[in-house]
Amino acid sequence: MTVQPAMHSESYEDLKKLIREVPDWPKPGILFYDLTTLLKNQAGLRRVLDALQAQYGGQAIDLVMAVEARGFIFGAALADRLRAGFVPVRKPKKLPAETARATYELEYGTDAIEVHKDAIVAGQRVLIVDDLLATGGTAAACVKLARSLGAELVGVAFVVELTFLHGRDKLPGECLFSLLKYDS
Repeated sequence: MTVQPAMHSESYEDLKKLIREVPDWPKPGILFYDLTTLLKNQAGLRRVLDALQAQYGGQAIDLVMAVEARGFIFGAALADRLRAGFVPVRKPKKLPAETARATYELEYGTDAIEVHKDAIVAGQRVLIVDDLLATGGTAAACVKLARSLGAELVGVAFVVELTFLHGRDKLPGECLFSLLKYDS
């Protein structure tokens, strides 16, 4: 399921000018979309957060769950605006208490993410937020973690979606929202 922006009257395409495109990083042939240049722009960052708040502000959300590192920035700020708690999702062995883990496939091998087992109480309404949806592996693992802890998933939100990588295909049936889309 795809969710359209709540604010239909305003276009956010101009925010793409604030995102630096870095060719051949982290390896040749990859075009990296660097959101740090958006983050340092006060008006741009505020517009992103305003749009995410407009999208989810009318919904009862108990927790915002976000993946390190840039997802933390958007997720924590949005959690505050929504008057929700914040749940950090980390790479393995970064959290001090007992964790739940989900693994996902990479181009060459696997990776994993973890969350504290007591981060979500069964039945809590959770929104997952990350900066960018690319191939969808991390997002799908985050959904798996949230559901394994009993979350009622409200949606999965991204600032940027690279549609040409078909990441949403790994999230069938999820309520997805992406503010900015790159088609190539």
